[in-house]
Amino acid sequence: MAKCAICEKGAHFGNNVSHSHRKTPKMWKSNVKSVRVKTEGGATKRMYVCTSCLKSGKVERA
Repeated sequence: MAKCAICEKGAHFGNNVSHSHRKTPKMWKSNVKSVRVKTEGGATKRMYVCTSCLKSGKVERA
């Protein structure tokens, strides 16, 4: 599973808990996209960025 290159957000793990309180494994995946990003030198680089970092403006798309 990919991680965000900016905030290091990745998958989270836990349990599904039913009404009868039985537990089964569960994984929540973060919304990570492969995006072309402008770097400091003006070059473009492809990296994985979560959508919350894209929306907040922490990353500038190429």
